[in-house]
Amino acid sequence: MKAAVYHGPCDLRVEEVADRQVRADEVLIQIKYCGVCGTDIHIFHGDGGSFEVNPPLIPGHEFSGVVAAVGADVRNVKVGDRVSGDPNIMCGKCYFCKNSMEHFCTDNIGVGTTVDGGFAEYTVMKASHVFRVPDHLDFMEAAMTEPMSCCLHGIDLCNIRLGDTVLVIGGGPIGTIMLQLAKNAGASKVILSEPVQEKRELALKLGADKVINPLEEDVAAVLADYTPNVNVVIECVGNTRTQADAIRFAGKGATVMFFGLAGPDDTIALKPDDVFKKELKITSSFINPYTFSRAIDVLASGKVDVKSIITNVVPLDQIGDVFTNPEYRRTGKVMIQISE
Repeated sequence: MKAAVYHGPCDLRVEEVADRQVRADEVLIQIKYCGVCGTDIHIFHGDGGSFEVNPPLIPGHEFSGVVAAVGADVRNVKVGDRVSGDPNIMCGKCYFCKNSMEHFCTDNIGVGTTVDGGFAEYTVMKASHVFRVPDHLDFMEAAMTEPMSCCLHGIDLCNIRLGDTVLVIGGGPIGTIMLQLAKNAGASKVILSEPVQEKRELALKLGADKVINPLEEDVAAVLADYTPNVNVVIECVGNTRTQADAIRFAGKGATVMFFGLAGPDDTIALKPDDVFKKELKITSSFINPYTFSRAIDVLASGKVDVKSIITNVVPLDQIGDVFTNPEYRRTGKVMIQISE
């Protein structure tokens, strides 16, 4: 089969690889679409992902497709079913798995990070982590299940209350999902800080109450004029400067969510007095524990628009351009189309 194989930093090649037969508890999925995640970009540049990456590896963990074959013991799906897959497969035996913290599993499998993933014509998944998707959900939307599940975990940790003011920093695919989830969670004011005009315009269409250009406006002054207090800040860039800004712009008693993935060795300066005087709660969100099924329900409901976030659909043969041309990351979500 054809697949994009990561051989090391900045070395991603589309090539023929051997098919793998399914075991008794596995499912073979013919991939339709696989989204490009910020984690994939980090992996490409040699920074690693949520888990340790050892090339050669087929990346890609945001995918949808059709069941092509099932193992002898599989009962939850059948050949022909439309599905997506939760890429984070935990051991179920370690301390964290046994104490409702499975996302910190010490012996996990990460499809697309520790084992081959979705930038291929076919991928193999544990049946326990394959989920059927409704017929009315198209394959591009279904490929957004994994990022939606991660966003749900993050939004849960923000503890947004009815009437809160939420500031989202970064209007990429994750930021635009987060602003919609914040609105659905009951925030009365959702503000987006984003330098790219097209992303600000999309945010307004998707429900943002106010947008700010941080390169041309004084964000702190705009916030002070617009709201008496910012209750939640969700940082979706993964940049040390914007993470420092998240703490600076947070209001009294605010929750600051570091959702964006910074480099593993990045650091920021933090004044404990700022945290103390504002009584801040600084947190982060790691992958997607217990949220995959909920993510499918959210997508099926139509209450979060993910189709508008997808700005580029690229065939597998041209996947290398997505990782080397920064213009793709400037626009929005990129989907790799694997098959019709």
